[in-house]
Amino acid sequence: MKLHFTILFFSVSVIIFGQNTDLKKDTIQLQEVLIQATRASKKDPFTKSTATKKELEKHNLGQDIPQLLEQLPNVVTTSDTGIGIGYTGIRVRGSDATRVNVTLNGIPFNDSESQGTYWVDLPDFVSSVSSIQLQRGVGTSTNGAGAFGASLSLETNKIDEKSYIETNHSYGSFQTEKHNLILNSGTLKKHFNIHARVSNIKSDGYIDRATSDLNSSYIEANYFTEKTNIKALFFNGSEITYQSWYGIDAETLQNNRTFNPAGAIYDTNGNILKFYDNQVDNYKQDHYQLHFNHKINEYFTTNIAVHYTYGRGFYEQYKQNEDFSDYNFSPIVVNGTTIEQTDLVRQKWLQNDFYGTTFSAKYRKNTIKFIFGGAYNTYNGDHFGKVIWTAYDNIDLSAKFYDNTGSKSDFNLFTKVSKELNKKWLLFADLQYRTVNYTIKGIDEGTTELSIKDQLNFFNPKTGITYTANNKNTFYLSYARANKEPKRADYLDGEKPKPEQLNDFELGWQHQTKKTHLNTNLYYMQYKDQLVLTGKRNDVGTPIAKNIGKSYRIGLELDATIKLGNQFIWQPNFAISQNKNVTKFESINGIIENLGNTDLSYSPNFIAGNTLRFLPNKKINLALVSKYVSSQYMSNIEHEQSKLKGYTTTNLNIQYHIQPKKFVKEIVLTALFNNIYNSKYVSNGYFYSYDDTWSNPNQTTTIYGSGYYPQATFNFLTGIKVKF
Repeated sequence: MKLHFTILFFSVSVIIFGQNTDLKKDTIQLQEVLIQATRASKKDPFTKSTATKKELEKHNLGQDIPQLLEQLPNVVTTSDTGIGIGYTGIRVRGSDATRVNVTLNGIPFNDSESQGTYWVDLPDFVSSVSSIQLQRGVGTSTNGAGAFGASLSLETNKIDEKSYIETNHSYGSFQTEKHNLILNSGTLKKHFNIHARVSNIKSDGYIDRATSDLNSSYIEANYFTEKTNIKALFFNGSEITYQSWYGIDAETLQNNRTFNPAGAIYDTNGNILKFYDNQVDNYKQDHYQLHFNHKINEYFTTNIAVHYTYGRGFYEQYKQNEDFSDYNFSPIVVNGTTIEQTDLVRQKWLQNDFYGTTFSAKYRKNTIKFIFGGAYNTYNGDHFGKVIWTAYDNIDLSAKFYDNTGSKSDFNLFTKVSKELNKKWLLFADLQYRTVNYTIKGIDEGTTELSIKDQLNFFNPKTGITYTANNKNTFYLSYARANKEPKRADYLDGEKPKPEQLNDFELGWQHQTKKTHLNTNLYYMQYKDQLVLTGKRNDVGTPIAKNIGKSYRIGLELDATIKLGNQFIWQPNFAISQNKNVTKFESINGIIENLGNTDLSYSPNFIAGNTLRFLPNKKINLALVSKYVSSQYMSNIEHEQSKLKGYTTTNLNIQYHIQPKKFVKEIVLTALFNNIYNSKYVSNGYFYSYDDTWSNPNQTTTIYGSGYYPQATFNFLTGIKVKF
């Protein structure tokens, strides 16, 4: 009710007070201070791609941010539901989402403990984003967990001096629909601006029962003068998604690829009787940010921000024949029989608080630029489980069957200096110190007592040089070191993990003319104690990782934008790489074997994207978009059963712009036809093994198995945008 009142009041404000005034250059520059400290600038010697709001809007019909970035070089995306709505993921250079550092206006977004990024918690957030920069490799210093695959920097809306009301509606396959309302006040009283959005996304998903019901809101208020900009933001999201992280085996993939085992209730013969209706993930997240930017003089600008995120929610499961002892239940007697097992419904809860401050100061004069910045953040997470129903009425359900906390503090300072020696040469240096304190304590499932404490200190130097040969050709060479702490699952799922270290070398060439923009780079990433995905997953679908000794990634990336005449634009990209464990030892049938140099898991050696865009006039925009991902292993032992086949997908994107002359400012019709050749492909899965000694006590036999997450065959989304 409060949100609806706020929007109504805001709408009236737009109509009564809205007025258009030119934003001065100083104000525009102040807005950019939000992200300058954590982004790479145009001349910095790092590998990067930037997606603008205009580019993102071409296919923003409800899918998550990973899917909207799929065409960037060396990127692979995944989706549990098969359509890019709900739980989604992104891998860059073979590194999963826990190793991609994500910031929203410079504020860390990765979950402090799992280090993952859950875009499902912020549905339709891209509708409030002005640009996204992806730095591949280590990149420049940023806030939050270390970047081992990439850094993803999102900047929210810039101040728009024009008032407008905008609404977007999408409809498509699998009962998918998205609706939002966006309101912008324009400039009020020469110094104020308000922007708001509410969104709802629903879908049944490609996978059976993989439903999503997602809601979000976004409110931003700005006060600005020539020297000061204060930005206050509140945005939130709530999601209820039917669980679809279980995956299916190879036989089911062939015969019933949309089958979802989540929530299945079995009879005594192992046949499915029905499915539990509320086998869902239910989570809410609220974000508060306050940014203060001030220009002290023509050389010196500062930024300080405070933030708070509150998350809470659970996932619910129907479990059969569970032992009383696992839930601290006392045996009961029913009709003279002692009962020690029961069917039950349980909820696993997570409630967390994340708060802190980020700060930076920038000095620029003549040929030198100096940035000093850092952050201090604190995370407190409560993990606990509750049983809400059992098959027997006389069981006490008041106690939690596990209850533990995770606490983490993260402090970093960094200094970046770039110096233009002349018009051709630029030197860059970046030094970061980071310290992390992490504690886990309490009772885990199975009454296991947890007492884990780790303190880590990291020094991350970076340096590089950029050479501008002429107005068409630029070359760069850089070195960056990153150190990264283990995540919660690494501490809980095995022996005490070691922190990881990465030395990243990048050599790049940029070529730009009126008709061609070409980026190409060579990279070599040398790892020590890399935490590599084993292919296995824990009981909530989280991938399990283990330290390995030495490993590396080496590759070539290329992307280009080429104008073919006045109506065609060609945007190809590809990445060729080799991703290897230097020496891999594995226990097979009870014997330790040296497997030699094996491929790193989830690391395809060839990834290519291609977009051919046709612009017959200013109203029509047609794009044929394809993506190829070569085969990859889900294990580090190159077991044939762990191999995912390569795949190709092709999409067709159509946009038609209408600009009425009167009340309506703009109408945009969009159609997105995905996987038009109906490819039956799998982009993600898991691999597991265990030693079988039951069949023959005198011989150990290693048993292997795989699970798969099939993606949707042909599907479509259509949308309409109306702007007043």
